[in-house]
Amino acid sequence: MEEQYEYGMIGLGTMGRNLLYNMNENGFTVAGFDKDKKQVELLKKESEGKKIFATTGLDEFVRSLKSPRVIILLVPAGKIVDSVIDDLKPLLEKEDLIMDCGNSHFTDTNRRIEQLATSGLHFMGVGISGGEDGARYGPSIMPGGSKEVYARVRKMLEAISAKVNGEPCVSWLGPGSAGHYVKMVHNGIEYGIMQLIAETYQLLKDRCDMSNDELHTIFLKWNEGLLKSFLIEITADIFAQQDEITGNSLVDMILDSARQKGTGGWTSEDAMNLQVPLTLIDVAVSMRDLSALKEERTVAHQKLKGPEKNLVSGKTELTVMLEHALYFAMITAYAQGLSLLQSASKEYKYDLKLEKIAKLWRGGCIIRSSLLDDIRHAYSATPGLQNLMMDDQLSSKLMRAQGSIRNVIIKGVESGIAVPAFMAALSYYDGYRSAWLPANLLQAQRDNFGAHTYERIDQAGSFHTHWKQTEKQ
Repeated sequence: MEEQYEYGMIGLGTMGRNLLYNMNENGFTVAGFDKDKKQVELLKKESEGKKIFATTGLDEFVRSLKSPRVIILLVPAGKIVDSVIDDLKPLLEKEDLIMDCGNSHFTDTNRRIEQLATSGLHFMGVGISGGEDGARYGPSIMPGGSKEVYARVRKMLEAISAKVNGEPCVSWLGPGSAGHYVKMVHNGIEYGIMQLIAETYQLLKDRCDMSNDELHTIFLKWNEGLLKSFLIEITADIFAQQDEITGNSLVDMILDSARQKGTGGWTSEDAMNLQVPLTLIDVAVSMRDLSALKEERTVAHQKLKGPEKNLVSGKTELTVMLEHALYFAMITAYAQGLSLLQSASKEYKYDLKLEKIAKLWRGGCIIRSSLLDDIRHAYSATPGLQNLMMDDQLSSKLMRAQGSIRNVIIKGVESGIAVPAFMAALSYYDGYRSAWLPANLLQAQRDNFGAHTYERIDQAGSFHTHWKQTEKQ
């Protein structure tokens, strides 16, 4: 077959197919491959008359691409990516490029870059956020890898990405696995904000006995102000959605059990390795795990009692407090994620520019919000800012909103409603602003039971004490 297609897409599920259409409508010719004949036939049917080719034959797919080839993978992370690469390698030539646009772990991306380089092949890890609509109409794109190789695909990625004020939400982020690392942290922040919204929902539903119609109205209003963001917007939509089967509100028909697929846990895991505190994101991951214990929770509900349900008479007051508490906590969610990116950038030599990351998160991605304009400004004004909470503008907003989050937590505790994400956000703020923390006692304990030594405030070095033991009576 004569070579004629500029880009290849492996994986024609919802995301892959929508991204392929996006590329084609922006003037690029694309070939698609999937082992599933149904997916290929669907693409052929939907793309009739367009410059799109689809096949279940991998050889035919590779032969249809212009050389040097650019092949995009949108397949599940893990062993499947390696399997696809193994199948592709014998068919490729030097200088061909494979772009993994799935949610692969950043260490796998580093390994694949090194392994393929020995065969003269290029590999890029590219984070993509925005779901199926984003893929179709413009996602936020987070590419990493060789800067020179990125130049080959820059125009295409800029064309298909989301735009904010005419600026494409894509930029080369750094070498190696930088793109997949940034996408991982994006997802960690996403976990944190989603858990905060879920706790807000429970407080309004259980403490104020609000209907889904009332919740829809509140979230719509919030999305016009401080909390304007994609996640608040879709939450408003969710409360208005009816179930086609029962006619009830769909949200009430959905099981209260949400598992996590990995990226949130990966974020927490690497933060622990780098000794970066992610209190809010850690809690969000744990609460998904707790929600999955549905059967245990149902039994515990009958046995373990809390305070009696106490409805609030002043719904408006709590609603206003929650708006400001949620704003406070969202700032800390971004602060924690960006703090991790700062540490990872040094450890893994990514040389990440946080202003650039905030810029490309403003459109297309799941965590896009009006707050990102303030975040971008903060890192533009102070590129070496140690923590987002130290920005003059954002620190003032945190201090003004702290009363609300403290009161919201009190309301939750009094009602027996779990609000661990709000607690984690406030604890991060209070811990970070504390000039003294009780870690001196931790050092003393460790030295007492394990001779781990401790540091002193008046001398440099490590010290060990033979601690006196209390006489047993």
